[in-house]
Amino acid sequence: MTTSPAQAPAPSDSPGGRPRVVIIGSGFGGLFAAQALRKAPVEVTLIGKTAQHLFQPLLYQVATGILSEGEIAPATREILRRQKNVRVVLGEVTEIDVAAGTVTSEILGRRLVHPYDELIVAAGAGQSYFGNDQFAEFAPGMKSIDDALELRGRIFGAFELAEIAKDPAEVDRLLTFVVVGAGPTGVEMAGQIAELARRTLRRDFRNINPTGARIILLDAAPAVLPSFGEKLGEAARRQLNEIGVDVQLGAMVTDVDADGLEVKDSDGQVRRIQAATKIWAAGVQASELGRVLGEQTGAEVDRAGRISVQPDLTLPGHPEIHVVGDMMALGKLPGVAQVAIQGGRYAAEAIERRATGKKPQEPFEYFDKGSMATISRFSAVADIWKFKFSGFIAWLLWLVVHLMYIVGFKSRITTVLHWVVSFLGRGRSERVATQQQVYGRLALEQLGPRWEVSKTGGPKDTDPADEDVTNRDSA
Repeated sequence: MTTSPAQAPAPSDSPGGRPRVVIIGSGFGGLFAAQALRKAPVEVTLIGKTAQHLFQPLLYQVATGILSEGEIAPATREILRRQKNVRVVLGEVTEIDVAAGTVTSEILGRRLVHPYDELIVAAGAGQSYFGNDQFAEFAPGMKSIDDALELRGRIFGAFELAEIAKDPAEVDRLLTFVVVGAGPTGVEMAGQIAELARRTLRRDFRNINPTGARIILLDAAPAVLPSFGEKLGEAARRQLNEIGVDVQLGAMVTDVDADGLEVKDSDGQVRRIQAATKIWAAGVQASELGRVLGEQTGAEVDRAGRISVQPDLTLPGHPEIHVVGDMMALGKLPGVAQVAIQGGRYAAEAIERRATGKKPQEPFEYFDKGSMATISRFSAVADIWKFKFSGFIAWLLWLVVHLMYIVGFKSRITTVLHWVVSFLGRGRSERVATQQQVYGRLALEQLGPRWEVSKTGGPKDTDPADEDVTNRDSA
Protein backbone atom coordinates (compact mmCIF):
# COMPACT_ATOMS: atom_id res chain seq x y z
CA MET A 1 0.00 0.00 0.00
CA THR A 2 1.05 3.57 -0.55
CA THR A 3 0.25 6.76 1.25
CA SER A 4 -2.48 8.85 -0.38
CA PRO A 5 -1.01 11.85 -2.22
CA ALA A 6 -1.60 15.33 -0.88
CA GLN A 7 -4.57 17.02 -2.45
CA ALA A 8 -5.93 20.53 -2.06
CA PRO A 9 -9.38 20.71 -0.47
CA ALA A 10 -12.34 21.40 -2.73
CA PRO A 11 -13.81 24.91 -2.69
CA SER A 12 -15.83 25.44 0.46
CA ASP A 13 -18.94 27.41 1.28
CA SER A 14 -17.98 27.62 4.96
CA PRO A 15 -17.30 31.03 6.54
CA GLY A 16 -14.20 32.53 4.98
CA GLY A 17 -14.01 29.63 2.52
CA ARG A 18 -12.24 27.46 5.09
CA PRO A 19 -12.23 23.68 4.53
CA ARG A 20 -15.16 21.84 6.07
CA VAL A 21 -14.14 18.90 8.26
CA VAL A 22 -16.79 16.41 9.31
CA ILE A 23 -15.94 14.01 12.15
CA ILE A 24 -18.18 10.99 12.69
CA GLY A 25 -18.07 9.76 16.28
CA SER A 26 -17.50 11.40 19.67
CA GLY A 27 -15.37 8.61 21.14
CA PHE A 28 -11.63 8.71 21.66
CA GLY A 29 -10.73 9.02 17.97
CA GLY A 30 -13.33 11.65 17.11
CA LEU A 31 -12.92 13.79 20.21
CA PHE A 32 -9.13 13.87 20.16
CA ALA A 33 -9.18 14.67 16.43
CA ALA A 34 -11.53 17.60 17.05
CA GLN A 35 -9.35 18.92 19.87
CA ALA A 36 -6.23 18.61 17.72
CA LEU A 37 -7.87 20.86 15.09
CA ARG A 38 -8.46 23.73 17.52
CA LYS A 39 -5.88 25.99 15.86
CA ALA A 40 -6.34 24.74 12.30
CA PRO A 41 -7.91 27.04 9.66
CA VAL A 42 -10.91 24.73 9.24
CA GLU A 43 -14.57 24.50 10.25
CA VAL A 44 -15.34 21.28 12.12
CA THR A 45 -18.68 19.47 12.48
CA LEU A 46 -18.59 16.61 14.98
CA ILE A 47 -21.54 14.22 14.67
CA GLY A 48 -22.16 12.03 17.71
CA LYS A 49 -24.70 9.25 18.13
CA THR A 50 -24.92 10.33 21.77
CA ALA A 51 -24.43 13.72 23.36
CA GLN A 52 -21.57 12.41 25.53
CA HIS A 53 -17.98 11.36 25.18
CA LEU A 54 -17.83 7.91 26.75
CA PHE A 55 -14.76 6.73 28.66
CA GLN A 56 -15.53 3.12 27.78
CA PRO A 57 -12.76 1.41 29.82
CA LEU A 58 -14.64 2.25 33.04
CA LEU A 59 -18.11 1.13 31.96
CA TYR A 60 -17.88 -1.94 34.18
CA GLN A 61 -17.55 0.36 37.21
CA VAL A 62 -20.86 2.00 36.32
CA ALA A 63 -22.40 -1.47 35.98
CA THR A 64 -21.18 -2.52 39.43
CA GLY A 65 -22.11 0.65 41.31
CA ILE A 66 -18.70 2.28 41.80
CA LEU A 67 -19.11 5.27 39.48
CA SER A 68 -22.02 7.24 38.10
CA GLU A 69 -22.52 7.52 34.36
CA GLY A 70 -21.79 11.27 34.44
CA GLU A 71 -18.27 10.69 35.70
CA ILE A 72 -17.25 8.65 32.66
CA ALA A 73 -19.45 10.36 30.07
CA PRO A 74 -19.15 14.17 30.12
CA ALA A 75 -21.16 16.14 27.57
CA THR A 76 -19.26 16.55 24.30
CA ARG A 77 -20.48 20.16 24.03
CA GLU A 78 -19.03 20.96 27.44
CA ILE A 79 -15.64 19.51 26.52
CA LEU A 80 -15.48 21.51 23.26
CA ARG A 81 -17.31 24.65 24.40
CA ARG A 82 -14.22 26.87 24.12
CA GLN A 83 -13.27 25.59 20.68
CA LYS A 84 -14.95 28.10 18.39
CA ASN A 85 -14.29 26.25 15.14
CA VAL A 86 -16.25 23.15 16.23
CA ARG A 87 -19.98 22.57 15.90
CA VAL A 88 -21.43 19.53 17.71
CA VAL A 89 -24.43 17.76 16.13
CA LEU A 90 -26.44 14.97 17.76
CA GLY A 91 -27.48 12.25 15.33
CA GLU A 92 -26.75 8.84 13.87
CA VAL A 93 -24.97 8.81 10.54
CA THR A 94 -27.07 6.76 8.14
CA GLU A 95 -25.40 7.56 4.82
CA ILE A 96 -22.05 8.64 3.41
CA ASP A 97 -21.99 9.75 -0.23
CA VAL A 98 -18.35 9.70 -1.23
CA ALA A 99 -18.98 11.04 -4.75
CA ALA A 100 -21.03 13.99 -3.51
CA GLY A 101 -18.87 14.57 -0.44
CA THR A 102 -21.75 14.51 2.02
CA VAL A 103 -22.70 12.81 5.26
CA THR A 104 -26.32 12.32 6.29
CA SER A 105 -27.36 12.10 9.94
CA GLU A 106 -30.76 11.43 11.47
CA ILE A 107 -32.28 11.90 14.92
CA LEU A 108 -35.94 11.42 15.87
CA GLY A 109 -37.19 11.88 12.33
CA ARG A 110 -34.98 14.88 11.61
CA ARG A 111 -32.55 14.49 8.72
CA LEU A 112 -29.47 16.63 8.13
CA VAL A 113 -26.98 16.59 5.26
CA HIS A 114 -23.42 17.74 6.01
CA PRO A 115 -21.07 18.53 3.10
CA TYR A 116 -17.39 17.92 3.74
CA ASP A 117 -14.00 18.64 2.27
CA GLU A 118 -12.26 16.36 4.76
CA LEU A 119 -13.89 13.43 6.56
CA ILE A 120 -12.73 11.62 9.70
CA VAL A 121 -14.65 8.41 10.36
CA ALA A 122 -14.32 7.30 13.99
CA ALA A 123 -17.64 5.56 14.56
CA GLY A 124 -16.10 2.80 16.66
CA ALA A 125 -17.45 -0.70 17.17
CA GLY A 126 -20.30 -2.48 18.88
CA GLN A 127 -20.70 -5.84 20.55
CA SER A 128 -20.33 -8.94 18.38
CA TYR A 129 -22.23 -12.12 19.16
CA PHE A 130 -20.49 -14.00 16.33
CA GLY A 131 -23.65 -14.43 14.29
CA ASN A 132 -25.86 -15.21 17.29
CA ASP A 133 -27.49 -11.81 17.76
CA GLN A 134 -30.42 -13.44 19.56
CA PHE A 135 -28.10 -13.89 22.56
CA ALA A 136 -28.29 -10.12 23.15
CA GLU A 137 -31.80 -10.40 24.56
CA PHE A 138 -30.53 -12.32 27.58
CA ALA A 139 -26.82 -11.36 27.69
CA PRO A 140 -26.27 -7.61 27.31
CA GLY A 141 -22.92 -6.37 26.10
CA MET A 142 -20.71 -3.65 27.57
CA LYS A 143 -20.45 -0.92 24.94
CA SER A 144 -22.70 1.92 26.10
CA ILE A 145 -24.08 3.71 29.14
CA ASP A 146 -27.41 2.00 28.48
CA ASP A 147 -25.65 -1.38 28.64
CA ALA A 148 -23.96 -0.52 31.93
CA LEU A 149 -27.14 0.75 33.58
CA GLU A 150 -29.10 -2.28 32.41
CA LEU A 151 -26.45 -4.58 33.84
CA ARG A 152 -26.41 -2.65 37.11
CA GLY A 153 -30.14 -3.27 37.41
CA ARG A 154 -29.76 -6.94 36.53
CA ILE A 155 -26.86 -7.52 38.97
CA PHE A 156 -28.31 -5.75 42.00
CA GLY A 157 -31.79 -6.98 41.11
CA ALA A 158 -30.61 -10.60 41.17
CA PHE A 159 -29.60 -10.27 44.82
CA GLU A 160 -32.94 -8.63 45.69
CA LEU A 161 -34.93 -11.40 43.99
CA ALA A 162 -32.82 -14.08 45.64
CA GLU A 163 -33.65 -12.58 49.03
CA ILE A 164 -37.36 -13.29 48.53
CA ALA A 165 -37.07 -16.56 46.59
CA LYS A 166 -38.28 -19.72 48.36
CA ASP A 167 -36.90 -22.42 46.07
CA PRO A 168 -33.19 -23.17 46.75
CA ALA A 169 -32.66 -23.93 43.04
CA GLU A 170 -34.06 -20.52 42.15
CA VAL A 171 -31.79 -18.85 44.70
CA ASP A 172 -28.80 -20.62 43.12
CA ARG A 173 -29.87 -19.48 39.64
CA LEU A 174 -30.27 -15.88 40.78
CA LEU A 175 -26.90 -15.89 42.57
CA THR A 176 -25.02 -17.27 39.57
CA PHE A 177 -23.39 -14.64 37.36
CA VAL A 178 -21.77 -15.62 34.08
CA VAL A 179 -19.37 -13.35 32.19
CA VAL A 180 -18.57 -14.48 28.64
CA GLY A 181 -15.15 -13.37 27.41
CA ALA A 182 -11.85 -13.42 29.32
CA GLY A 183 -10.38 -10.28 27.77
CA PRO A 184 -9.85 -7.10 29.84
CA THR A 185 -13.56 -6.19 30.00
CA GLY A 186 -14.64 -9.66 31.07
CA VAL A 187 -11.87 -10.01 33.64
CA GLU A 188 -12.61 -6.63 35.18
CA MET A 189 -16.35 -7.28 35.22
CA ALA A 190 -16.02 -10.70 36.85
CA GLY A 191 -13.60 -9.34 39.44
CA GLN A 192 -15.90 -6.50 40.43
CA ILE A 193 -18.98 -8.72 40.77
CA ALA A 194 -16.93 -10.94 43.08
CA GLU A 195 -15.89 -7.90 45.12
CA LEU A 196 -19.48 -6.73 45.22
CA ALA A 197 -20.76 -10.07 46.53
CA ARG A 198 -17.97 -10.74 49.01
CA ARG A 199 -17.34 -7.26 50.42
CA THR A 200 -20.06 -4.72 49.65
CA LEU A 201 -23.21 -6.81 50.07
CA ARG A 202 -22.15 -9.46 52.53
CA ARG A 203 -24.02 -7.92 55.50
CA ASP A 204 -26.96 -6.38 53.65
CA PHE A 205 -29.32 -9.37 53.43
CA ARG A 206 -31.07 -11.62 55.93
CA ASN A 207 -32.23 -14.66 53.97
CA ILE A 208 -29.27 -15.12 51.62
CA ASN A 209 -25.51 -15.08 51.97
CA PRO A 210 -24.15 -12.92 49.11
CA THR A 211 -20.64 -14.28 49.63
CA GLY A 212 -21.92 -17.61 48.34
CA ALA A 213 -22.70 -16.12 44.93
CA ARG A 214 -21.11 -18.00 42.05
CA ILE A 215 -19.22 -15.90 39.49
CA ILE A 216 -18.16 -17.76 36.35
CA LEU A 217 -15.82 -16.39 33.68
CA LEU A 218 -16.12 -18.30 30.38
CA ASP A 219 -13.99 -18.17 27.25
CA ALA A 220 -13.51 -20.47 24.28
CA ALA A 221 -9.81 -19.54 24.25
CA PRO A 222 -7.31 -21.53 26.33
CA ALA A 223 -6.03 -18.52 28.33
CA VAL A 224 -7.11 -15.48 30.30
CA LEU A 225 -6.07 -12.15 28.78
CA PRO A 226 -4.33 -13.82 25.82
CA SER A 227 -3.05 -10.49 24.45
CA PHE A 228 -1.09 -9.94 27.68
CA GLY A 229 1.02 -13.06 27.29
CA GLU A 230 1.16 -16.31 29.22
CA LYS A 231 2.83 -14.94 32.37
CA LEU A 232 0.35 -12.14 33.05
CA GLY A 233 -2.59 -14.23 31.88
CA GLU A 234 -1.77 -16.91 34.42
CA ALA A 235 -1.25 -14.27 37.12
CA ALA A 236 -4.68 -12.83 36.35
CA ARG A 237 -6.24 -16.28 36.52
CA ARG A 238 -4.70 -16.95 39.94
CA GLN A 239 -5.90 -13.60 41.26
CA LEU A 240 -9.41 -14.26 39.97
CA ASN A 241 -9.44 -17.67 41.63
CA GLU A 242 -8.33 -16.12 44.92
CA ILE A 243 -11.36 -13.79 45.00
CA GLY A 244 -13.75 -16.60 44.12
CA VAL A 245 -14.16 -16.34 40.35
CA ASP A 246 -14.57 -19.71 38.63
CA VAL A 247 -12.55 -19.42 35.41
CA GLN A 248 -13.60 -21.92 32.74
CA LEU A 249 -11.52 -21.91 29.55
CA GLY A 250 -12.02 -23.83 26.32
CA ALA A 251 -15.75 -23.30 26.87
CA MET A 252 -17.79 -22.08 23.91
CA VAL A 253 -21.28 -20.68 24.48
CA THR A 254 -23.73 -22.35 22.09
CA ASP A 255 -27.07 -21.06 23.39
CA VAL A 256 -28.43 -18.45 25.79
CA ASP A 257 -31.91 -18.07 27.24
CA ALA A 258 -33.61 -16.39 30.19
CA ASP A 259 -32.68 -19.13 32.66
CA GLY A 260 -29.10 -19.83 31.67
CA LEU A 261 -26.80 -20.88 28.87
CA GLU A 262 -25.36 -23.93 27.17
CA VAL A 263 -21.63 -24.44 26.90
CA LYS A 264 -19.61 -26.75 24.69
CA ASP A 265 -16.28 -27.73 26.23
CA SER A 266 -13.10 -28.45 24.30
CA ASP A 267 -13.76 -32.20 24.60
CA GLY A 268 -17.07 -31.77 22.77
CA GLN A 269 -19.26 -32.25 25.83
CA VAL A 270 -22.25 -29.91 26.10
CA ARG A 271 -23.44 -28.79 29.53
CA ARG A 272 -25.86 -26.25 30.91
CA ILE A 273 -25.29 -23.50 33.47
CA GLN A 274 -28.37 -22.12 35.21
CA ALA A 275 -27.84 -18.37 35.64
CA ALA A 276 -30.16 -15.38 35.76
CA THR A 277 -27.48 -12.79 34.90
CA LYS A 278 -25.37 -13.24 31.79
CA ILE A 279 -22.90 -10.60 30.56
CA TRP A 280 -21.38 -10.69 27.08
CA ALA A 281 -17.84 -9.32 26.90
CA ALA A 282 -16.56 -11.33 23.92
CA GLY A 283 -15.91 -9.89 20.50
CA VAL A 284 -16.54 -6.58 18.71
CA GLN A 285 -18.03 -5.65 15.36
CA ALA A 286 -17.03 -2.41 13.65
CA SER A 287 -19.62 0.16 12.67
CA GLU A 288 -21.70 -0.58 9.58
CA LEU A 289 -20.18 2.57 8.05
CA GLY A 290 -17.07 0.54 7.24
CA ARG A 291 -19.10 -1.56 4.81
CA VAL A 292 -20.74 1.58 3.38
CA LEU A 293 -17.33 3.11 2.65
CA GLY A 294 -15.93 -0.16 1.32
CA GLU A 295 -18.71 -0.47 -1.27
CA GLN A 296 -18.08 3.04 -2.57
CA THR A 297 -14.27 3.11 -2.50
CA GLY A 298 -13.34 -0.51 -3.18
CA ALA A 299 -11.42 -0.75 0.09
CA GLU A 300 -11.39 -4.21 1.65
CA VAL A 301 -13.60 -4.86 4.67
CA ASP A 302 -12.80 -7.79 6.98
CA ARG A 303 -15.18 -10.12 8.82
CA ALA A 304 -15.20 -7.84 11.87
CA GLY A 305 -16.36 -4.95 9.68
CA ARG A 306 -13.03 -3.08 9.77
CA ILE A 307 -12.00 -1.31 6.60
CA SER A 308 -8.42 -1.51 5.30
CA VAL A 309 -6.67 1.83 5.31
CA GLN A 310 -3.41 3.01 3.76
CA PRO A 311 -0.38 3.86 5.91
CA ASP A 312 -1.64 7.44 6.26
CA LEU A 313 -5.05 6.16 7.53
CA THR A 314 -6.88 7.21 4.36
CA LEU A 315 -8.78 5.14 1.81
CA PRO A 316 -7.34 4.25 -1.62
CA GLY A 317 -7.97 7.09 -4.06
CA HIS A 318 -9.61 9.20 -1.38
CA PRO A 319 -7.02 11.20 0.56
CA GLU A 320 -9.86 13.28 2.02
CA ILE A 321 -11.33 10.30 3.93
CA HIS A 322 -9.54 9.29 7.14
CA VAL A 323 -10.60 6.23 9.14
CA VAL A 324 -9.37 5.83 12.73
CA GLY A 325 -9.91 3.67 15.80
CA ASP A 326 -11.84 0.40 15.94
CA MET A 327 -13.10 0.84 12.36
CA MET A 328 -9.70 0.67 10.67
CA ALA A 329 -7.64 -2.36 9.75
CA LEU A 330 -3.92 -1.66 9.50
CA GLY A 331 -1.42 -4.39 10.23
CA LYS A 332 -2.19 -5.99 13.57
CA LEU A 333 -3.12 -2.84 15.48
CA PRO A 334 -5.35 -3.69 18.46
CA GLY A 335 -8.77 -2.16 19.04
CA VAL A 336 -7.78 -0.10 22.08
CA ALA A 337 -8.24 3.52 23.10
CA GLN A 338 -4.64 4.53 22.41
CA VAL A 339 -4.86 3.46 18.76
CA ALA A 340 -7.96 5.64 18.35
CA ILE A 341 -6.40 8.62 20.17
CA GLN A 342 -3.17 8.52 18.21
CA GLY A 343 -5.01 7.90 14.94
CA GLY A 344 -7.37 10.80 15.56
CA ARG A 345 -4.50 13.17 16.25
CA TYR A 346 -2.61 11.92 13.20
CA ALA A 347 -5.61 12.49 10.93
CA ALA A 348 -6.11 15.98 12.37
CA GLU A 349 -2.50 16.89 11.70
CA ALA A 350 -2.77 15.61 8.13
CA ILE A 351 -5.79 17.83 7.56
CA GLU A 352 -4.10 20.86 9.09
CA ARG A 353 -0.99 20.30 6.97
CA ARG A 354 -3.06 20.12 3.81
CA ALA A 355 -5.03 23.23 4.74
CA THR A 356 -1.83 25.22 5.35
CA GLY A 357 0.10 23.88 2.35
CA LYS A 358 2.65 21.90 4.31
CA LYS A 359 4.13 18.64 3.10
CA PRO A 360 2.43 15.39 4.19
CA GLN A 361 3.45 13.49 7.31
CA GLU A 362 5.32 10.24 7.45
CA PRO A 363 3.11 7.10 7.54
CA PHE A 364 1.25 6.50 10.79
CA GLU A 365 3.20 4.68 13.48
CA TYR A 366 1.47 3.46 16.60
CA PHE A 367 3.34 3.95 19.86
CA ASP A 368 2.27 1.14 22.16
CA LYS A 369 1.99 2.51 25.70
CA GLY A 370 1.09 -0.89 27.10
CA SER A 371 -1.99 -2.69 28.35
CA MET A 372 -3.49 -3.14 31.78
CA ALA A 373 -6.50 -4.68 33.46
CA THR A 374 -7.69 -4.48 37.05
CA ILE A 375 -8.70 -7.71 38.76
CA SER A 376 -9.98 -6.50 42.12
CA ARG A 377 -9.18 -4.06 44.90
CA PHE A 378 -5.39 -3.48 44.97
CA SER A 379 -4.83 -6.13 42.28
CA ALA A 380 -4.20 -5.74 38.55
CA VAL A 381 -1.90 -6.77 35.71
CA ALA A 382 0.02 -4.41 33.44
CA ASP A 383 2.18 -4.92 30.36
CA ILE A 384 4.11 -1.69 29.74
CA TRP A 385 6.77 -1.75 27.07
CA LYS A 386 8.97 -4.71 28.04
CA PHE A 387 7.98 -4.66 31.71
CA LYS A 388 5.28 -6.85 33.20
CA PHE A 389 3.67 -6.10 36.55
CA SER A 390 1.00 -7.78 38.63
CA GLY A 391 -0.57 -7.16 42.00
CA PHE A 392 -0.52 -3.84 43.88
CA ILE A 393 2.08 -2.05 41.72
CA ALA A 394 0.08 -2.81 38.58
CA TRP A 395 -3.06 -1.58 40.32
CA LEU A 396 -1.42 1.76 41.17
CA LEU A 397 -0.29 2.15 37.56
CA TRP A 398 -3.82 1.36 36.39
CA LEU A 399 -5.19 4.00 38.78
CA VAL A 400 -2.88 6.76 37.54
CA VAL A 401 -3.31 6.01 33.84
CA HIS A 402 -7.10 5.93 33.98
CA LEU A 403 -7.25 9.19 35.91
CA MET A 404 -5.00 10.83 33.32
CA TYR A 405 -7.34 10.01 30.46
CA ILE A 406 -10.66 10.85 32.12
CA VAL A 407 -11.78 14.08 30.49
CA GLY A 408 -12.38 17.00 32.84
CA PHE A 409 -11.05 18.07 36.22
CA LYS A 410 -14.46 17.66 37.89
CA SER A 411 -14.69 14.04 36.71
CA ARG A 412 -11.25 13.26 38.11
CA ILE A 413 -12.12 14.63 41.55
CA THR A 414 -15.45 12.80 41.89
CA THR A 415 -13.93 9.60 40.50
CA VAL A 416 -11.18 9.64 43.12
CA LEU A 417 -13.74 10.20 45.89
CA HIS A 418 -15.84 7.25 44.72
CA TRP A 419 -12.76 5.06 44.39
CA VAL A 420 -11.80 5.90 47.98
CA VAL A 421 -15.27 4.84 49.15
CA SER A 422 -15.17 1.60 47.16
CA PHE A 423 -11.54 0.54 47.52
CA LEU A 424 -10.78 1.61 51.10
CA GLY A 425 -14.26 1.02 52.48
CA ARG A 426 -16.96 -1.45 51.55
CA GLY A 427 -19.60 0.84 50.10
CA ARG A 428 -20.62 1.64 46.55
CA SER A 429 -22.16 5.04 45.98
CA GLU A 430 -24.15 4.15 42.86
CA ARG A 431 -26.51 1.30 43.70
CA VAL A 432 -29.72 2.77 42.30
CA ALA A 433 -31.35 0.49 39.73
CA THR A 434 -34.78 0.81 38.10
CA GLN A 435 -37.06 -1.36 36.02
CA GLN A 436 -36.70 1.14 33.20
CA GLN A 437 -32.96 0.53 33.11
CA VAL A 438 -33.40 -3.24 33.04
CA TYR A 439 -36.23 -3.53 30.53
CA GLY A 440 -36.01 -0.30 28.51
CA ARG A 441 -33.74 -1.72 25.79
CA LEU A 442 -35.97 -4.70 25.07
CA ALA A 443 -39.13 -2.57 25.19
CA LEU A 444 -37.74 -0.13 22.63
CA GLU A 445 -36.67 -2.97 20.35
CA GLN A 446 -40.20 -4.39 20.45
CA LEU A 447 -41.76 -0.99 19.72
CA GLY A 448 -39.51 -0.45 16.73
CA PRO A 449 -38.71 2.86 15.03
CA ARG A 450 -42.31 4.08 14.78
CA TRP A 451 -42.40 5.36 18.36
CA GLU A 452 -39.80 8.06 17.66
CA VAL A 453 -41.97 10.55 15.77
CA SER A 454 -45.26 9.77 17.49
CA LYS A 455 -43.91 9.92 21.03
CA THR A 456 -41.02 12.38 21.00
CA GLY A 457 -42.31 15.44 19.21
CA GLY A 458 -40.90 14.69 15.77
CA PRO A 459 -41.27 16.98 12.76
CA LYS A 460 -44.88 17.87 12.01
CA ASP A 461 -44.45 17.14 8.31
CA THR A 462 -43.58 13.52 9.06
CA ASP A 463 -46.38 10.99 8.64
CA PRO A 464 -47.26 9.52 12.03
CA ALA A 465 -47.58 5.81 12.56
CA ASP A 466 -50.98 4.34 11.66
CA GLU A 467 -51.43 3.05 15.18
CA ASP A 468 -50.23 3.88 18.67
CA VAL A 469 -48.19 0.83 19.53
CA THR A 470 -47.71 2.00 23.11
CA ASN A 471 -51.47 2.19 23.85
CA ARG A 472 -50.85 5.36 25.83
CA ASP A 473 -52.71 8.66 25.57
CA SER A 474 -49.58 10.78 25.94
CA ALA A 475 -45.84 10.47 26.22
